[in-house]
Amino acid sequence: MITRSIMVMATVMAILTGTVAMAEPIVTESTTNSTVNSNSTSETTVNSPPPSAISPSINSSNSDLCTVGVAGAVQTQILGISAGTTVRDMNCEKLKNAKVLYDMGMKVAAVSVMCQDERVFQAMMDAGTPCPYDGKIGVEAKTAWENNPDRIPGGIDGNTKAMSDETKSTLFGGGVIGGLLLLLLL
Repeated sequence: MITRSIMVMATVMAILTGTVAMAEPIVTESTTNSTVNSNSTSETTVNSPPPSAISPSINSSNSDLCTVGVAGAVQTQILGISAGTTVRDMNCEKLKNAKVLYDMGMKVAAVSVMCQDERVFQAMMDAGTPCPYDGKIGVEAKTAWENNPDRIPGGIDGNTKAMSDETKSTLFGGGVIGGLLLLLLL
């Protein structure tokens, strides 16, 4: 019985290991010849990152400044241009100046600063409280404004107002940018 168990175990081991003592080895002979001819055409496409013109950052985080940052950039395959500037806000400056004058107790001067705006001037006249004129207030100021219509802000008397330096600068800047864009298209 012990010999039979040993025999069964030896057979199982032989099957698991893949070797059988009694089997003869299998011998095969083969010869293979192969010839490979290949012709190939290859094409390489190089994708480069796009050129970039980066507009400058203009820091205007200080709320006490009356300026606004303006920046822009234009990029073509060959040339890139970027520019930036600050623009003064004249109405903001006028309001700050009037507030400082009022805080110093100079109320008539503060009203005079505000009256330089044609809308404020017209509102004051409509309210029956004309803007000060050379130190005159009330009815005397109204008479002085009526006698000197050429000094009314905004040309209310019908005269055409001359173009301000700020408007000229804006138009010049727009012309320069337009010219550069046209140049880039050529």
